[in-house]
Amino acid sequence: MTVTTERRGPTLLVTIDRPARRNAIDAETTAALDAALNELDDDPGLAVGVLAGTPVAFSAGTDLVDGPGEPTARGGNYGVVRRARRTPLIAAVDGLAYGGGFEIVLACDLVVASRDARFALPETARGLVANCGALFRAPRALPRNIALEMLLTGEPLGAERAWSLGLVNRLVEPGTAVPAALELAEVVAAQSPVAQAATLAAVAEVEAVLDGPGWAATERASELAESSDDAAEGVAAFREKRAPRWPGR
Repeated sequence: MTVTTERRGPTLLVTIDRPARRNAIDAETTAALDAALNELDDDPGLAVGVLAGTPVAFSAGTDLVDGPGEPTARGGNYGVVRRARRTPLIAAVDGLAYGGGFEIVLACDLVVASRDARFALPETARGLVANCGALFRAPRALPRNIALEMLLTGEPLGAERAWSLGLVNRLVEPGTAVPAALELAEVVAAQSPVAQAATLAAVAEVEAVLDGPGWAATERASELAESSDDAAEGVAAFREKRAPRWPGR
């Protein structure tokens, strides 16, 4: 089982649990995340969700060896990033959130991170582009130049700087992201569910004006990158644990 769920009253704690692969997302994990978030939205007894990883990693993103499986009907990639949610979702980040892992964080509503958390978008190091929302969500969540630095260099952004830039709602001590997120969830759960659902719907409606072109531009960029020799070399270099030799240079 790569994803576990635990009900804490009106809160659903969803945990990605593939520590040996740094919680990279494979097909089984995508399906399990989709099922968990379907439960979160469909059960009227649930008011808020907390999405977490393990202490070492929130998620390293796509499993480049096995692949992430097909996008789901309700959630899209990873069962998360294109989901129209009616219930608030809080990311609880310990350790790294890289690539698609960071894009999952960007798809959440609130972010609690421990001081040792790190966020990165290393796709260009593999000859790829971020294809799960970061091309337009990262510049929305961060200053444009910081987002572009992450996208173009792949270098990680530490949690303290992410908090100072407004990406992180609550910055906590290492190992305490989940309990802190559960505390925040209690505050969220105490509010009106009707008003919260209406609020999320209104924000999503406004964002959809830009998200549509954002997804279209992402698909064009992904097709260009993935059809290149650079992509094949980048993935091969990752598997062989060596520096890439870019044929496109």
